[in-house]
Amino acid sequence: MKIGIDARNLVTSTTGIGRYLLEMSRHLALLGHELHFYLPEAPHKGLKDLPTGTLHVGRFPGAIRRMIWGQTELPRRAAQDEIDIFWGPAHRLPIFLDHRIPRVITIHDLVWRDMAATMRWQTWIADRWLMKPGVTVADEIVAVSAATADVLKAAFPTCREKLNVIHPGLTAIAGTLVPKKLSSFGIDRPYILFVGTLEPRKNLPRLLQAYAALPEATRQRFLLVLAGGQGWRLGDLKEQVAALRIESSVRLTGYVSDTDLAQLYSYARFLAMPSLYEGFGFPIIEANAMGLPVLTSNTSSMPEVAGEAGILVNPSDVQSILDGLESLAMDGALHTRLAASARANSQRFNWSESALQLEHIFKRAIAKRRTACE
Repeated sequence: MKIGIDARNLVTSTTGIGRYLLEMSRHLALLGHELHFYLPEAPHKGLKDLPTGTLHVGRFPGAIRRMIWGQTELPRRAAQDEIDIFWGPAHRLPIFLDHRIPRVITIHDLVWRDMAATMRWQTWIADRWLMKPGVTVADEIVAVSAATADVLKAAFPTCREKLNVIHPGLTAIAGTLVPKKLSSFGIDRPYILFVGTLEPRKNLPRLLQAYAALPEATRQRFLLVLAGGQGWRLGDLKEQVAALRIESSVRLTGYVSDTDLAQLYSYARFLAMPSLYEGFGFPIIEANAMGLPVLTSNTSSMPEVAGEAGILVNPSDVQSILDGLESLAMDGALHTRLAASARANSQRFNWSESALQLEHIFKRAIAKRRTACE
């Protein structure tokens, strides 16, 4: 197939959705498909990470121009290239795409609907106004988790007949550089690890409060390491740490390379990820792949992803997070049991299988559109 792909998520720094786009595209290319990537401007990391394909780069820098590009230049170029199928991998489809072109949309989450206060206003507006038209005009819809599919059915009941669940795969976290010594991050003893962008949806204030409420002996035994770049609207975490009087036990690494991230996973006691909401939650399976159990939330997709390799907590209840932290830190039998299931759980998520499922959805969308146009 000749597949047109809205690749705008590669313009900014690579997030979970950007990784999804790259990995799914790479495996579609391995299946022999011809890929056409459409971008409003040059990608953030250049071209070296892109799978084999044809690149169409516009001159529409900035968020507002990017939205204009998505409804004007993008559908024009896609029609000109005579693609067989158009894929919107992140909540968007061109409303005015040539009616003869089949189209599929992937939905990762509905944060705009259920956790609006945790979003940047620009992203909220874009998802609020563009997701519904995309879902409406799509021939087939892909949700990345059953939890996301359930919310989609509640928000858009008419989409039920064309809704499919395809889990993302596991990307091995590694790198070509020599990893930094753990001591360079101030790590001098065992630790509990958080991985992710430091933003409101990750629920870090409650995680810090729960950690601060652990017995001092437990905090002396296990550091809390927060690995991730600074997000937005979270305030100064260092001030929060200082106010809780846990400076000696908390380490903020900032953004880390894949090489360093792999090392941080390798030596952690467990992953702590009590997010308020996740469409999928890549760190869960990344940690599992390293043999780590996880503490995560009993909401949205997290129970589905963690499977038998995690302990579930109420992300809105500091005491629940505290109990989970203490159990995984100090209960050796529980930790051993969950760790034993970790790698098997991560192996449920495979990009090759995901790409095969998406290929099948593309073929179904093509057949639907062909029938509708006859």
